[in-house]
Amino acid sequence: MLMYIAIAVAVFVLIVALILFISTRPAVFRVERSAQISAPGDVVFSIINDLHQWHRWSPWEKLDPNMQKTFEGPTTGPGSSHAWKGNKKVGSGRNTILDSKSPEFISMKLEMFAPFACTNQVTFRLAPVDGGTKVTWIMEGRNNFMAKGFSCIMNMDKMIGKDFEEGLANLNTVTQSASR
Repeated sequence: MLMYIAIAVAVFVLIVALILFISTRPAVFRVERSAQISAPGDVVFSIINDLHQWHRWSPWEKLDPNMQKTFEGPTTGPGSSHAWKGNKKVGSGRNTILDSKSPEFISMKLEMFAPFACTNQVTFRLAPVDGGTKVTWIMEGRNNFMAKGFSCIMNMDKMIGKDFEEGLANLNTVTQSASR
């Protein structure tokens, strides 16, 4: 009987220790990648600011060619919204442009509904450089308890960062052909 009590106490202590450890994880996250795009800022801005054109460069588009997409609001700029529902690789969500200023920045609200619910801030910053435009893609959000636990086994920067790098490379290809 004492052995069962000792095992139960040990399991309880481990669970409490795990909960305490998870609660100490960062409450926020930030993923940021930059790349030089070989096109003028107004060309780059016009492609990012038009959610109808994201299929041309978004790294997630190729993961589900049968993804269902809907668009609401104006074609470009604040109020423009893109919703999708796809396979388990892309899940479902909505991206809404909150603010944009050509050719400097675009600010968005990213809402994920599946595979897990979250709301994040996405920003594209554009700056002129020799030979084109430096584009910085940033995603910031809050970590709830489940996200904190997930961060113990998976690094958000490594998980999403490679997709940002691929998207920026795709954006470079798309904008080069658009600026010719």
